[in-house]
Amino acid sequence: MSQAHLHLSPDAIYPFDARGVAKRFRHAAIFGALDSLQPGETMRFANDHDPLPLLAQIQQRYGERVSVEYRQREAGIIVIDFSVH
Repeated sequence: MSQAHLHLSPDAIYPFDARGVAKRFRHAAIFGALDSLQPGETMRFANDHDPLPLLAQIQQRYGERVSVEYRQREAGIIVIDFSVH
């Protein structure tokens, strides 16, 4: 598999708005996005609720390779940076 990677974001932060993804596909889409990130890149995740079960799954699947940082945590909008190390 090629190591070529198309960098579309100059600051290595890629937006992912889960609110536009059908609920039954969300976790698969999120894991696919995280799997495509290279070390040093970040996925800025937006959602309408705090995804605590998802965070537990990410911790279980990736361990310390992915860090989690809340950027915004308010009713109706949650923004989290998932950074790959």
